[in-house]
Amino acid sequence: MFDHYDLLDDLNKPLPLRDKIVSAHHSVQDKFSFISRIAIALYDTKTRILKTYMDSSGEDKPLIHYQAPLDNAPSLKEILAKGLPRVVNNLVTFENGTNEHTQRIGRQGYAASYTMPIFHSGEFVGFLFFNSHESDVFTENVLSILDIYGHLIALMVVHELSTLKVMSAAIKTTSGITHLRDPETGSHLDRMSRYSRIIAESLADQYDLNDAYIEHIFMFSPLHDIGKISIPDSILLKPGPLSEEERSIMNTHASKGRKMIDDIVANFGFGNLSNIDILRNIAEFHHEAINGSGYPVGKVNDEIPLEARIIAVADVFDALTSSRPYKEAWSNERAFNMLKQLAGEKLDSDCVYALIENQQKVELIQQQFKESVYS
Repeated sequence: MFDHYDLLDDLNKPLPLRDKIVSAHHSVQDKFSFISRIAIALYDTKTRILKTYMDSSGEDKPLIHYQAPLDNAPSLKEILAKGLPRVVNNLVTFENGTNEHTQRIGRQGYAASYTMPIFHSGEFVGFLFFNSHESDVFTENVLSILDIYGHLIALMVVHELSTLKVMSAAIKTTSGITHLRDPETGSHLDRMSRYSRIIAESLADQYDLNDAYIEHIFMFSPLHDIGKISIPDSILLKPGPLSEEERSIMNTHASKGRKMIDDIVANFGFGNLSNIDILRNIAEFHHEAINGSGYPVGKVNDEIPLEARIIAVADVFDALTSSRPYKEAWSNERAFNMLKQLAGEKLDSDCVYALIENQQKVELIQQQFKESVYS
């Protein structure tokens, strides 16, 4: 009675999302051995950027650490406009494409593809791709099965992303209940999260970072200072310099932020989220310094998690280039010079120069997310 083996049994296990997608891919290959890759790209609604996120490939990785405006991908844009999947049974029709992603796919030797748009409650989330090295394989019979797998995988992706949003909302709601306000603006969080992504992308090859790690850096970075909701207004909103005692209280926000995250993860059952430790490390260690003079522990160099080192540079740079009641905004050049002075002492040198070497991307973000009189 119990001889049947469930090919999708791994989906019942508390595994990271990518492991489940790999397992689903193996199940697909049991039926259709020509399916060589399943991949997901996510869409950033604020910037209209499409970003590689996760795939089931082994060494076969034509697109990693890649992002591009959806407007630059007319074939994908058409899929979104129609709201329907697309079959390309012979990718030779795209061999003269000028887009970098099209050229990369062609160089990898893929001969056919099936692309499904992912929606959640009517909102566009991204794309799901099935790729094959063989042409003319996506018949109606094959597609009828892939549609089932595709929606199953899409549901897993949407579930994880939705859970992340719920967790973020829980944290923000906690902040609202306490009636405490961090003076940082929404534009600051938009900018520094994208600066963090720039740094992570630039360090991807050096540190062997995958796209999911990079995306979680982007997702979690706005929550770096959640511990500040426990700091009294008299300190958090004080217009002048803090006393030694007040500074000591302010510095507790890092360890308190970590405790808040641990409590929320436990109480809401978020423990199985992929890369949840990235969030923990960002909240607790983003004020550590390379030379050991930071807090709350006094970690040095590589003892500080990379994600915390990345966020520290992004946060300091945006603080320097933003106007505050007590200071004018610095120019990028002046801020970059300050980062260079702090490199190797307070800030990680690799992270500092990863940002400096991408000045054009930094300027684009500053143009997209300017401060306004309402923020």
